[in-house]
Amino acid sequence: MLQTVFLRMLRRGRSAGPLESPESYLRRAAINAALDVIRSRQSDQTVPLPEESSDRAPAAPAQADVSGLRQALSRGIAALKPMQAEIFALRFLEGLSNREIAETLGVSQVRVAVIVHRTRLQLRKELRPYLQS
Repeated sequence: MLQTVFLRMLRRGRSAGPLESPESYLRRAAINAALDVIRSRQSDQTVPLPEESSDRAPAAPAQADVSGLRQALSRGIAALKPMQAEIFALRFLEGLSNREIAETLGVSQVRVAVIVHRTRLQLRKELRPYLQS
């Protein structure tokens, strides 16, 4: 993500003028980069579905469950607040520890841990119908 933010800063060019609030710009750029990572990984894991013809049987229940699970997860992630989404992406997609996230974002480890915990509960609630067997 750091590399992505750095490249976006370079692409702004000199003609863009000075930033009024560099800290806010960098924070927003990091959030956007994290969301881009989430979106790209979601699209990388999709598989094209064959066209269904009327003489074919409907999709198997297991396939329907996986599709519903992916949609529910996408909705759950999209519903997260920006800070939650950023921390979720850093923790579970980028593999950073709570300490590393706290240092990166300039917040306490306790705050990161609380947000990770609450985000997991929120997503688990959204995915509950798909997680119960």
